[in-house]
Amino acid sequence: MKKKVLFVATVLRGHVLVFHLPYMRWFQQQGYEVHLACRNDTGEAAPEVPYCDRYYDLPFERSPFHRGNVDVYRRLKKIIDENGYAAVHCHTPVGGMLARLCARKARKQGTKVIYTAHGFHFFTGAPLKNWLLYYPAEWLLSHWTDLLITINREDEARARRFAAKQVALVGGVGVDLSRFDPPANRRQVREMLGLAQDAKVIIAVGEHSKRKNHETILRAAALLKHVRVLLCGWGEGLESLKALAEELGIAHRVFFLGFRSDVPVVLRAADVYVFPSLHEGLPVALMEAMAAGLPCVASDVRGCNDLIVPEEGGFLVEPMDHKAMAAAVTDLLSDEAMRSRMGRYNRMAMEQYTLPTVLEQMAALYRQLLKEE
Repeated sequence: MKKKVLFVATVLRGHVLVFHLPYMRWFQQQGYEVHLACRNDTGEAAPEVPYCDRYYDLPFERSPFHRGNVDVYRRLKKIIDENGYAAVHCHTPVGGMLARLCARKARKQGTKVIYTAHGFHFFTGAPLKNWLLYYPAEWLLSHWTDLLITINREDEARARRFAAKQVALVGGVGVDLSRFDPPANRRQVREMLGLAQDAKVIIAVGEHSKRKNHETILRAAALLKHVRVLLCGWGEGLESLKALAEELGIAHRVFFLGFRSDVPVVLRAADVYVFPSLHEGLPVALMEAMAAGLPCVASDVRGCNDLIVPEEGGFLVEPMDHKAMAAAVTDLLSDEAMRSRMGRYNRMAMEQYTLPTVLEQMAALYRQLLKEE
């Protein structure tokens, strides 16, 4: 009889399909039967999930206080109690909370519980309510965690104060460098986007939300005369960003490109990548910019300061300081040699965050925990 493993996350399209398929595939290759529990957010009645032997569509709610999660708890506990899993690997705050609560009985029978923290909600500079709510919750849940995986140094240091049997730091979810090779033709990409070949161009990729803080980019751009701004992404903040661009008198220099499935191509049009996020775990968008060989100006916050080495791969600035951001971008745009040097450094730095490297790290942790050879 095959051993079984269960992956748990809040949503399918927005999390599992983006981040976890390589790890589900690894378990299948080791002879495990792979189960998955998450909410179907694809819009398809019966989505096909690669590397998944059995899919449980559970209506997880993002808020831990939503009454709908009570029903999810009952259903998930039944699934875990009846299947005799060798391991349960849970992700996302609510998925991680419910799975660890549901697996308490199974742990006594040998099931190993793994939780990946993709960025604790309590962090340096976080609101007091986050610390009052999430820190005690994570501390309590750590008592029912065999392996707590973190993806940045700040979270790792805090996790080591908890009661999890083992804490590990891994390089995020892995970046597929093959998507950036060979690099797209810069001239052709600029032509496609309607940009002059000699234009100075900065770019940002991410959801248009308060957390991603694209407003600071626009305020910095107002100080950067003639610089073109590419914003890739979507979100509820789009219209307010467009209004701010109009208010600042830079709408003619800002290109809202929407959601892009060809980010490695679009990045080739830019000279500098900007990333003013208010908080992060280990940002994939920033890692992809580095993989594309771009110098970066990023927020000096958790996750970003794990990736960007000041003066080597770019500059770190306070998230809301648009003047400091503008000054850093100006320095980079005025020095092509520095841009090239920093871009090469970033590309080399990404070698330790490649998908094969991170998958190898995870495989070693899985084997150690499950006593596999």
